[in-house]
Amino acid sequence: MLWDIFCRVVDNFGDIGVCWRLSTDLAARGQEVRLWVDDASALRWMAPGALESQWPGVRVLPWDQSSHLETLAAMPAAACWIEAFGCDIPQAFVAHRAQSPVPHDPAHAAAPPPDLQRPVWINLEYLSAEPYVERCHGLQSPVSHGPAKGWSKTFFYPGFTAKTGGLLREPGLADQLQIEPDATAREAFFNALGVPWQGEQLLSLFCYEPPLLPALLEQLAASPQPTRLLVTQGRAAQAVHAVLGTQQQRGSVAIDYLPYLSQTDFDRLLRACDLNFVRGEDSVLRALWAGKPFVWHIYPQQDMAHAAKLEAFMEQMHFSAAVRTLHRAWNGLLATPVPASALEALQPTARVQWQSDLRPARTRLLEMDDLSTQLLQFAMENR
Repeated sequence: MLWDIFCRVVDNFGDIGVCWRLSTDLAARGQEVRLWVDDASALRWMAPGALESQWPGVRVLPWDQSSHLETLAAMPAAACWIEAFGCDIPQAFVAHRAQSPVPHDPAHAAAPPPDLQRPVWINLEYLSAEPYVERCHGLQSPVSHGPAKGWSKTFFYPGFTAKTGGLLREPGLADQLQIEPDATAREAFFNALGVPWQGEQLLSLFCYEPPLLPALLEQLAASPQPTRLLVTQGRAAQAVHAVLGTQQQRGSVAIDYLPYLSQTDFDRLLRACDLNFVRGEDSVLRALWAGKPFVWHIYPQQDMAHAAKLEAFMEQMHFSAAVRTLHRAWNGLLATPVPASALEALQPTARVQWQSDLRPARTRLLEMDDLSTQLLQFAMENR
């Protein structure tokens, strides 16, 4: 089938990251995907070759071209539309489809029924572990006005239970995760990144501006255990610079600023590190699949809706009390001053138990039908 996926970029690392993974996952399963995006610049480093159509089955197209009637007239109609994260498909695109007759085989006397003009229209929502996801997943939303009046969309909610749309997970990932990267593989990977790893514990940092960051850096600096902190580009690097300035060594912690990483290398980074600080929807899933202890910096919202979202996620993961305290502190959800216990879960001995505690939830989620599998099944049943 041919799919149109629409993505408006709010956060260059999140929305486009999820939509690109979904596009390539569908393509790997034999689908054809057109990804319409208003800012594809992050794909230059996230997925080299994407903008040059070097990824089989996926074509990246500028958002504004989806309103060009001449462009649309030259394209085949897609069987499925996905509007990601509440973005609205341009009215000109919808009108072109709604007002265009569907070609049919002249060998058949009867024209195709009108419903065949209608694509399977999916509103792909943000990931959440909150209870409303099970209630809302699969609900229909009739289109009450505009050129597609009388059509309907279906809400598709990724989630952590069998009553949701599942999680993004490419085929074969579970088998890949059985092979742990050894010291030689880790050293080769870090050498390629220009990181002089010499056996220190490895922490990756991909975050916004966490209130607990200064305390974390102080703890690492004062610890007898050497640490190498691998800082990603963008807001994480800016946050560390705000605390340490240009210092790249403070006590026991050495700081390396990584280049922009492709999704493939980012996934390898998470598997190679001992502890990962991640942010947003795409990276928290990759951290979960990596199977290492991780701290999630959830996207902050003015109405504090992220607090309930974080609590629901931690409940699904069955995090210990210490790990929950750490997450609340990292996300600025504890009153100041932050209790010293907030950093206890980061101690190496505590991380061993933390990693063990993650396994049952990870195993259960790996056994669920993934998001692409469920989207394909839904599309096949409803086209």
